Amino acid sequence: MQQQNMNFQSQQQGIMQTPPSVVSTKDSLYLTDMLSWNLLAMKKAHFFAGQCQDPELKAEIEKCGQMHQRHYEKILTHLNSPQNQAYTGMQ
Repeated sequence: MQQQNMNFQSQQQGIMQTPPSVVSTKDSLYLTDMLSWNLLAMKKAHFFAGQCQDPELKAEIEKCGQMHQRHYEKILTHLNSPQNQAYTGMQ
């Protein structure tokens, strides 16, 4: 019963159990936006950390920039995975 309840909840929330084999134009544009947002946040954090005089605040801003860099790289890793390369070769 609990398993059915969890499946029902995931279907209501639109959570996919497996990724689709094709990325829609809308999804592609959203992925591009996510990459752009993370890259911009990374650049801004680097700039502001360089302007900061307080070492404690500077360290926190650098951590923020590193977090955005990890997110950017994680998205690229998913997009460049061998599974995705197989789909692009089919076109």
